[in-house]
Amino acid sequence: MLRLVGGDRTLAEDMTQEVFLRVFQGLPGFSLRSKFTTWLFQVTKNRVLDELRARERRPRSVCSLDEMAPFEVLDQPLERIEAVDALWRAVEHLNVDLKMALLLRDVVGLAYTEIADSLEITLATVKWRIYKAREEVQAALVREGITFGRTSEANPAGRAERVAANV
Repeated sequence: MLRLVGGDRTLAEDMTQEVFLRVFQGLPGFSLRSKFTTWLFQVTKNRVLDELRARERRPRSVCSLDEMAPFEVLDQPLERIEAVDALWRAVEHLNVDLKMALLLRDVVGLAYTEIADSLEITLATVKWRIYKAREEVQAALVREGITFGRTSEANPAGRAERVAANV
């Protein structure tokens, strides 16, 4: 949840409490038509999407990098820490639909079909959103001069899947 709301720990904690309250209140109406985890992700997704959409409507305040919540990466070379920070900034700038699909796949680890069920979209749409999100993240990293792993002559920027897998 913390990554989904841009590193705002207080907001993530508040939203987590709201999700668990909604789940607790909704338990009597839960049917066994779906797995509990799918339903839990659906409740969480709806709350996060509500917040992200509300955030898009609000004017943004500008903050410096010094004001951003630090990422907890220990004993890593400075270049690696900067690369991880750049990766998360790139993810944060994705539109809500692409970000949600990418994070559900690459951070939460859901299968494509589970993402389709959770987001109530087709499997083809899930695959496209994840592909597009990885492509946009990769392009943002290339603009910052950051690559992960080996690069190939055919694709000098490297593959977005390697970026996600190596971080």
